[in-house]
Amino acid sequence: MRKVVLIVVAVLHLLLVDAVTKELAVAHLKGTPGNVVVRGFFNLFYVENRGCAWGMFQNHVWPLAAFGVLALAAIVWKRRDLFSLDASGWRRKAGIWCELLLYAGIVGNLIDRIFRGCVVDFLDFHWGEAYHFPCFNVADVYICTAAGLLILSSLAAPEREGKKGASAEPAPKES
Repeated sequence: MRKVVLIVVAVLHLLLVDAVTKELAVAHLKGTPGNVVVRGFFNLFYVENRGCAWGMFQNHVWPLAAFGVLALAAIVWKRRDLFSLDASGWRRKAGIWCELLLYAGIVGNLIDRIFRGCVVDFLDFHWGEAYHFPCFNVADVYICTAAGLLILSSLAAPEREGKKGASAEPAPKES
C-alpha cells in the first residue's frame, strides 16, 4: 500500500508541473504571436491540439480520450512486466521512472482532452526555416522520456528465463 501511495504522490507532483505550465501557456501565450526564446531554434507558442501526436486524428477528442483510458488501464495491468519491476539495479530504477512518467503524461493530456476539449501545446522547436518540429507540452516530454528509457532498458535486458539453460553452441550433426 505504501508503494501505491508513493506512486500516486509522485505522479501528482508531475501532473502539477504539467498543469501549471499549460496554465501559464494559456495565460501568457494564447492570442499572442508567441515568444522567441532562442532565435532559429526554440519558441514558446500556443497551440490547441485537437488530435494526438503530430496533430493526427484532428477533432477526434473523445475517441482519443477513450484510447488514453484504455492505454492507462493496460499499462497498470501489465506494469510489473512492462517496467521490469522485478529487476534490480538501474533497470528497476529506470522502470520506476518509466511508470511514473507514463502515468503522468497520459493523465496530463487526458485531463486536457476531457476538460478543455483539446491538448495545450506550447514548446516549439525548429531548425531555422528548414525543419519545424510539431509543438508539444510537458506531458509529451514525460511520455517520450519514458519511451526512451523503456527502449534502453529493453536493450540491456537479460535473456528470457526459457533460454537461460540453452547452450550457445549448435547441436552436433547426426551422421
